Amino acid sequence: MTPLSAEQANAWMAHVPDWTLDGERLRRHFELADFRAALAWTNRVGMLAEQEGHHPDFHIRSWNRVELELYTHAIGGLHANDFVLASKIDALWNARSGS
Repeated sequence: MTPLSAEQANAWMAHVPDWTLDGERLRRHFELADFRAALAWTNRVGMLAEQEGHHPDFHIRSWNRVELELYTHAIGGLHANDFVLASKIDALWNARSGS
């Protein structure tokens, strides 16, 4: 397996507009009500990641802010699976916030 090219990754971005393409990684920040909510969100995403067998890097940036970073460690870059998981995380977020 080889990583997606920059052109391919840019094409996939149309499916995850709330994410940022940062070199060979996808990033998204989530702001929550408080620290407890940030931890709960991290756990919900973690359970989804376990179901999918694909795991983001988690960063709790402050008391209520979580940053997720996606890339495929095994290939050292982005794969279609990263975009699929990002889309599923977006759906989980939208269901959580009532959107």
